[in-house]
Amino acid sequence: MPTYQGGCHCGRVRFEVTTNLDQIVDCNCSICTKKGFLHLIVDPTQVRLLTPDVQMTLYQFNTNTAKHYFCTKCGIHPYYIPRSHPDKIDVNVRCLEGIDLQKLTIQPFNGREWEASRHTLDE
Repeated sequence: MPTYQGGCHCGRVRFEVTTNLDQIVDCNCSICTKKGFLHLIVDPTQVRLLTPDVQMTLYQFNTNTAKHYFCTKCGIHPYYIPRSHPDKIDVNVRCLEGIDLQKLTIQPFNGREWEASRHTLDE
């Protein structure tokens, strides 16, 4: 499996993830749409922080299950703990370096109707 480096805009948050880019999801819920988040859900053992996590701050809403982390300086959201998989890390593919998004297969997900659609996340 390849390893990709990524981070926020200002560089205070840096990480690497070892994974294949074959299960990328584009959710249309309000927060994902506004953040422009492209989801890649991985096991925490596949992610390694290269900078201290004190560079991040936490935002939660609704059920407070999802943990939305973002850089305290530039505000970019490189990863979060998703409500659908609270034991995983959801990496923002747009924060990975050297990725040509045009070459990826990206699945749409109807997050606006999360309760009715969430079972499709595991398929």
